[in-house]
Amino acid sequence: MSNIINLSIPGMKCAGCVSAIEKALGNEAGVIKSEVDLESKSAMVESDTSLAALISAIKAAGFEANQMAADDQELPA
Repeated sequence: MSNIINLSIPGMKCAGCVSAIEKALGNEAGVIKSEVDLESKSAMVESDTSLAALISAIKAAGFEANQMAADDQELPA
């Protein structure tokens, strides 16, 4: 079963950073989909892979990553 993991990647500064992270995540076994956003300095990853493996892949690309806290605000009705 896949999980959606939101990661904070504060070291991203340019489109090249985004490309490097997308490539690292894309090469990680078990990653189904990833979306990396430069403006929010974050990534959303749908994966069967562990959080530790995702963070390790991003670290190998030269960036630090941390899991973002879940947003528990209610959506408007």
